[in-house]
Amino acid sequence: MLHLDDIATHDEPFAWTQRLLGQVIEPLRRGEGASYAPYDWTSRRFGPPRTLPASPVVLVEGVGAGRSALRPFLARLLWMELPDEEAWARGRSRDGAEQSEFWAGWVGAERRHFAADPSRPYAELLVRQCREGYEVLPGPAGTVGSDQNVTHRDGPSAVC
Repeated sequence: MLHLDDIATHDEPFAWTQRLLGQVIEPLRRGEGASYAPYDWTSRRFGPPRTLPASPVVLVEGVGAGRSALRPFLARLLWMELPDEEAWARGRSRDGAEQSEFWAGWVGAERRHFAADPSRPYAELLVRQCREGYEVLPGPAGTVGSDQNVTHRDGPSAVC
C-alpha cells in the first residue's frame, strides 16, 4: 500500500505527480520494486528511503489518487463517499494542533484540485461508511445512462 500522505508535502499538497510517477509508478510498471522517500509531516522534510516491493496489486490511497495523470495506470478507481466537513474534521483530529496551519490551507487546495481535475466521475465503485461497516456501490464510471444525473465534480457526498 502506498499512502499519498507519504508523497505530498506542506508546500506541494497536490504538485507531486511527477515524483510519484518517476519513483513509484514507472518502476512498478516494469515489474521492479519502487523506492521513495516518505515525507515527515513533523520535521517538514523527506525521510529515509522506503521500498515498495513489486506486487500484483498495489493500493494507492489518498486524495488525488484518481487524478487524470494517474488514471491510465490504475486497474480500478474507488471513491470513498464522505462529506467534506467530516473528512476534514477527521484529518484535523488525527493531526492535532501542530498541523493546524497545514489544515488552514488544505481545504482550499483540495477544492481547487477537484475543481480542476475531478476523480469521482471516473470511479468504478463508491464506498460509503455506514453506522456499522461499509457499503460498496457501483460508481459513476460506466454506469451513466441518458436517464441518470451524475455530477462531474467532487463535492459533498451522501452518508448512509
